[in-house]
Amino acid sequence: MASMTQEFSNPDSMDEAIWRAPEADSHVTPGEIAVGVVIGRTAEYFDFFVYGLASVLVFPTVFFPHKDTVEALLLSFVIFSLAFLARPLGTVLFMHLQRRWGRSGKLAVAMVLLGTATVSMGFLPDYATAGGTAILLLVILRTLQGIAVGGSWDGLPSLLAINAPPSRRGWYAMLGQLGAPVGFVLAGGLFLYLNGTLSKTDFVDWGWRYPFFVAFSINVVALFARLRLVVAEDFSAMLQKSELEPTNAKELINAQSGNILIGAFSGLATYALFHLVTIFPLSWVPLGMVETESEVLTVQLAGAVLAIIAIIVSGFIADRIGRARTLGGVALLIGVFSLAIPGLLSGGAAAQNTFILVGFILLGLSYGQSHGVVSGSFLRRYRYTGAALTADIGWLLGAGFAPLVALGLAVKFGTAAVGAYVMSGVICTLIALWMYNKKTIGSIEN
Repeated sequence: MASMTQEFSNPDSMDEAIWRAPEADSHVTPGEIAVGVVIGRTAEYFDFFVYGLASVLVFPTVFFPHKDTVEALLLSFVIFSLAFLARPLGTVLFMHLQRRWGRSGKLAVAMVLLGTATVSMGFLPDYATAGGTAILLLVILRTLQGIAVGGSWDGLPSLLAINAPPSRRGWYAMLGQLGAPVGFVLAGGLFLYLNGTLSKTDFVDWGWRYPFFVAFSINVVALFARLRLVVAEDFSAMLQKSELEPTNAKELINAQSGNILIGAFSGLATYALFHLVTIFPLSWVPLGMVETESEVLTVQLAGAVLAIIAIIVSGFIADRIGRARTLGGVALLIGVFSLAIPGLLSGGAAAQNTFILVGFILLGLSYGQSHGVVSGSFLRRYRYTGAALTADIGWLLGAGFAPLVALGLAVKFGTAAVGAYVMSGVICTLIALWMYNKKTIGSIEN
């Protein structure tokens, strides 16, 4: 029993025991699954970053010209958060649709809804033309974006986790996470080009709309790429044999609500940092940043490249020490980083650039292993819906309100409050991982 306890003191060992797939006669490789995951996540993140960047660069002017700078930014961030509130609703709704129409039907509807909501934002009238109606339409479309992202869960990350070699599980876990920085590079690069080549008037009048049109094209490509995998006979057989099918959300919550909460809180350090380095710095430009929007975007793009490298590195680290230990170790580094945030945000260009670049590196190391560390403890019949809802709630608690909270805290209490906010996420992550490890060992001993 002692040796057994020692073996499972590494949570990844528990993952292997629980997630091991039934034997399937299939020649589908983890690499093929990873391609589908990366394509799908890149498309989703491109859509979300296009909106996120626009919510800082243009929406305060386009939709809230009657408010002062800070109030306009805060109102824009309120609407930004609506998608994260809607994501769990989208997951539950589309799980029901999957039971009726199948996985491919659900995915097609979700991706079309996501693309349509995003491209429709590019056609919205401004406040000067339509008044409050323009804001209402933006609210509706942003909510639909969140519902669509929740509905676009295809189970491929879970399938990848199941079929990855045990010794390479950290490596394959990070592959799907590459979609975030790649999506940011595409969206940020497009905004940087438009913001740098157009006059301020043209950019605010019509230039900002083009990234929303591009998003629709990327969604079409991603839809066909993912459908090709999901409807393939080999993939369908693997998904079915691995029991990656939707379950009733009420039943899931009654049976395994503890796993959902532990999983959601285990990623708070990651999620709190996510929008603080991608969205918040641009909102700080008119208030405390000493560089222009284009200069900040340039540094952020460099940071996103560093994040890609850090995500890849996280795969190597996790395969040596375990994913949970990797996530916990990086959380401690983020905690140290949070102590330096006040000085970095209040400093000159070099200090503020350091905040962005170091933040992206830590984000990459953490985000690379943030998905699925805890979801492996779900019972097999609950893991498909459980993994989706865990991610939804984690994003809602950690990232959905991060730009709004960080900006509000910085304006009212100073940059020290932003560091405290990040530290709170670190504390939640460490407690959740401790509870997960304790629960894992306890379940083996009993």
